[in-house]
Amino acid sequence: MTLADVTATRGDVHAWVDAVAELTQPDAVVWCDGSERERRALVERMVHTGTLLPLDPDLRPGSYLARSDPDDVARVESRTFICSSDESDAGPTNNWREPSAMRTELEPVFTGSMRGRTMYVVPFSMGPVGGPLSRVGVQVTDSPYVVVSMHVMTRVGRAVLDLVEAGTPFVPAVHSVGAPLPDGQADVPWPCNPTKYIAHFPETREIWSFGSGYGGNALLGKKCFALRIASVIGRDEGWLAEHMLLVRLTSPQGRRYHVAAAFPSACGKTNLAMLVPTLPGWRVETIGDDIAWLRPGADGSLRAINPEAGFFGVAPGTGPATNPAAIETLSRDTIFTNVALTPDGDVWWEGLTAEAPPRLVDWTGRDWTPDSGRPAAHPNSRFTVSAAQCPTIADGWDDPEGVALDAIVFGGRRATNVPLVAQAQSWEHGVFMGATISSERTAAAEGVVGELRRDPFAMMPFCGYDMADHWAHWLRVGAALDADRRPLVFQVNWFRKDDDGRFLWPGFGENSRVLAWMVEQVDRARGVRTDVGAVGSPVGLLPAPGALNTDGLGLDDATLAQLFDIDPGSWAREADLTEEFFAVFGDRVPAALHDRLAQLRAALER
Repeated sequence: MTLADVTATRGDVHAWVDAVAELTQPDAVVWCDGSERERRALVERMVHTGTLLPLDPDLRPGSYLARSDPDDVARVESRTFICSSDESDAGPTNNWREPSAMRTELEPVFTGSMRGRTMYVVPFSMGPVGGPLSRVGVQVTDSPYVVVSMHVMTRVGRAVLDLVEAGTPFVPAVHSVGAPLPDGQADVPWPCNPTKYIAHFPETREIWSFGSGYGGNALLGKKCFALRIASVIGRDEGWLAEHMLLVRLTSPQGRRYHVAAAFPSACGKTNLAMLVPTLPGWRVETIGDDIAWLRPGADGSLRAINPEAGFFGVAPGTGPATNPAAIETLSRDTIFTNVALTPDGDVWWEGLTAEAPPRLVDWTGRDWTPDSGRPAAHPNSRFTVSAAQCPTIADGWDDPEGVALDAIVFGGRRATNVPLVAQAQSWEHGVFMGATISSERTAAAEGVVGELRRDPFAMMPFCGYDMADHWAHWLRVGAALDADRRPLVFQVNWFRKDDDGRFLWPGFGENSRVLAWMVEQVDRARGVRTDVGAVGSPVGLLPAPGALNTDGLGLDDATLAQLFDIDPGSWAREADLTEEFFAVFGDRVPAALHDRLAQLRAALER
């Protein structure tokens, strides 16, 4: 059996599963039904094998700790491939392999890779089962940890298999930890393989993942399907799969708004998704924290769903001060991976409390004290938890029809230049904002301090095709929307600093003030309000004097001026860097973005 033979069977789920089993040679094949009984049995098995450690049921009921192999702790972007027929379709920012060559390379590692193990067949839906914006997949895996995590992160069950058996197209996803068990060989708590592949075949909509049991490398519904493959499906079908949070904002008058936002890592994405506003009378509710699928609606609006059913979040930095809603979400029924263990059977990570406990067992299983000189939790340690547990989850967050977006937000971490908030002057300007998202490197260990790290649309590691074509697709989608119902686009920067290195904006719950100004701009654009809310600048529309509510923050006029200062010389240099960045993509960069860059330069010279 070859990988090409397996691919040839993908239209028939039973023939495809049989072909994968013939290739990988598991001892048994189990079709998963997504039931609570199934979950409990798998958890009990993993407790027995040492994969999961039960936490104290009084402190953290229904929760477990997993410790991965130290070799298997994060995404492996260098081993993540886009196997499109045409190399140019993958673009300069993806690792490309020719499809038949990659199948030839994968075949020997997958042959017999599941010997001594059980192959689980996981039919799953991204989005509510049968919803008009949803898509389905079938993952086979030899990891019970993956099955239980897929229970949380997707909709698993017989209803999905019924759709597939009835002819609904599905994304076939093959995963193996790559650790076959010869007769008599004892297993380890976290099997994996030093050799790793995460390979995507856009034309055939396939995913093949080998060697890792961790996160998005193994939970193939997440970044692999919901972004890399789905972005290609969206390009072909006229919609967008994006690395975006979704929230509902409700004003004191009861008016509801829906906002999608894209932020690179370490820029406050999860905190915004679960924001607890400090602005009186306003409410923010969570719809999704990581991925959004956006599709033009029949009414000319842009509708969005969160295709996931759970949160797979980074633990370090999450605490009562930064994200109280997340802390409450994690109070029960959570799988923690690579965090530290307290003596009383609870979990801890850097940022959970102001002071570290005097004694812990770190993520590798070693004793730890504050003097150990190493983190207690891995910097990429994670929690996996049902979205339904979030105290800020919105009513109808999983409505199959999705929500109509009022605003789209892009943000990065910038100590200089970029103002607290700016509104795009047009859809094309908004796409330009998304294409030029950047964050300044903050330490020499990460590169040159102040150097810009580009992450367009926060999609650089996740777009399944050329990024410049992605920008062109955004322009096409926007053109298909009703001009009066098209979301407004904004850029934010919570991280601007003064000359002494202090943050100018308090952030966290106070970010609700910026969201309030945004949706008030939506009201002005739609004629609900007639007051002046914004003034022009070379980089976009900025809040008019008094339009951004800063009451009680103690910000003086000089600080506010710094938050919105636009220095023409610095921005001219930034325009040069943007031109250099666009050059990476050659002539695929849409003319509209070159035009926006020229307009920026002209505005700076006035």
